[in-house]
Amino acid sequence: DLHQATWENRMARVINAPTRIEAAGNLPKIIEEFIGGVTTGTKSVSIARMTSPSGWEEPGQTPEFDEYTVVLKGTLQVATRTGVHQVGAGQAIIAPKGEWVRYSTPAGGCEYIAVCLPAFLPDTVHRDE
Repeated sequence: DLHQATWENRMARVINAPTRIEAAGNLPKIIEEFIGGVTTGTKSVSIARMTSPSGWEEPGQTPEFDEYTVVLKGTLQVATRTGVHQVGAGQAIIAPKGEWVRYSTPAGGCEYIAVCLPAFLPDTVHRDE
């Protein structure tokens, strides 16, 4: 069973389709996890494609993982304690673990890939109340 397999098995395998995961935020955002705790049982890394609509925003968070984000289409707004960054298609941003961050898509929608090290877990994201 693919959900029981872990990367620690060190076997090459094709992930035929991502798993859709419910997203936090004010509007529906599509999260498609290709590799991670839900889809492959991988705890060391998660890789997901995100598609967020215009006007989407999620609560701030202070995660226990580094998040590497590559924007494919549109613009992702990333707020931190030190500033607000507009990350456009073809650009990337690194949000280190322990730093407060808040993602949003103020206009036009956005598609991006998020890589989390270690893997994203609901109990390690520490969203604002």
